[in-house]
Amino acid sequence: MTAPSRSARRHDPDRKSRIIDVTVDIIAEHGVAGTTHRRIAAAADVPLGSLTYHFDGLDDLLTQAFRRHAERMSRSYAAAFAGVRTHDQFVDAVTDLIHSDADADSRDWAVAYELYLAALRDPALREVTDSWMRTSRSVLERFTDPTTARGVDALIEGLVMHKVLATTSGATRSETRDIIARLVPPSSGVTVPSATSSAPQQPSSRRASPPR
Repeated sequence: MTAPSRSARRHDPDRKSRIIDVTVDIIAEHGVAGTTHRRIAAAADVPLGSLTYHFDGLDDLLTQAFRRHAERMSRSYAAAFAGVRTHDQFVDAVTDLIHSDADADSRDWAVAYELYLAALRDPALREVTDSWMRTSRSVLERFTDPTTARGVDALIEGLVMHKVLATTSGATRSETRDIIARLVPPSSGVTVPSATSSAPQQPSSRRASPPR
């Protein structure tokens, strides 16, 4: 299909949103260091002036792109636990998150790691990561206590990082599930949420709003 020409997009109400989505794609492919105004404009098929019109510089655009990515990852994270009713299902859901069976893949985690690295030096991005983590923990706290939730969330991110960065095949799904089951045994207090709290919650704009 032929992409619409720039002239056809002159009256383009979704332009800002498309630029943000394209920026996420550029980050995934080239990293923050390779994300430039020119590269974004070319991929979004918009003039360079559109970027300065809609955003207060590249840092603002990167922040909005990372925030959107965090919100998408948060939705996937919450949805992964939507049908959980037992301890075994909880362990399976955590395992699925680590092994990309919950609508997140290595590209998604690559963007997340770019965010983490950039957030080390940018307070605005640290707010994005902090809120993303709070959202993730709030999902887990529907099933367990806050301390365990914090540990499980960190475990998910750590095991995903090991999986993504492994030069060999890494842990199998069965091995990962065994790790989760050992560290979160039935005695850890995983509970079945009530009917009113079992539905996926819409995350706020705040990861408590991704590799994660």
